[in-house]
Amino acid sequence: MIQTNIINMIINAGLMVQFVLLLLLFFSITSWAIMIIKYRYLRRAFKESVLFTDFFWKSRDLSDAFARAKHLHGSPVAKVFRVGYLELKKLSQSSAPVSTHSSESATYSLGANFASVDNVKRALRRAINTETTRMTKMVPFLATTGNTTPFIGLFGTVWGIMNSFHGIGLRGSASLAVVAPGISEALIATAAGLAVAIPAVIGFNYFMQKISILETELQGFAADFLNILERDIIREKENNR
Repeated sequence: MIQTNIINMIINAGLMVQFVLLLLLFFSITSWAIMIIKYRYLRRAFKESVLFTDFFWKSRDLSDAFARAKHLHGSPVAKVFRVGYLELKKLSQSSAPVSTHSSESATYSLGANFASVDNVKRALRRAINTETTRMTKMVPFLATTGNTTPFIGLFGTVWGIMNSFHGIGLRGSASLAVVAPGISEALIATAAGLAVAIPAVIGFNYFMQKISILETELQGFAADFLNILERDIIREKENNR
């Protein structure tokens, strides 16, 4: 009965109020679509990142980890590793081989290797920024929805109340029977605005927290990966002595 009355009030509302409700419906559908897409995306990202991280620390060869990373398309950690590994491989292939084992050539090789680590570090930083941008894509729309839809609904309410008072002036009566229908129609816009904004704000906070966790994991993995490279360089220097 209540739902029927609400539907009748929406149908009988003014054109501006109906336009506001239609605009709020667009925000609502878009926000829920984004929340569903992002929930599935981040759930897969967490699951596959855990799988790759476990495999990475158990594997003895970076090439094995790279082969595994190519199959985990939803893992941001695997994508960052692929970028770092390809950059490292490109630098190792382009570096000139050292034919002597003198201390001067060993020092030069060590310096070149540490320069390669800097290049890998920059590549990892760019990859992390790219993945962070990809994870946050469309999420700001939820914040926009949460900030604007209450005011859109309020605008519809104010407009509806203005029309109600205009009708009172034309009829010359201010009885409750005359005022109540118009005001109730107008207040639906405020309720609709809040109904759209609340889930959007909750979704925005939830996804930003999850993205922050993933970004921290990316930073930590990149630091660990660089530490492994630096340890290998130092170990190579000690073996060449």
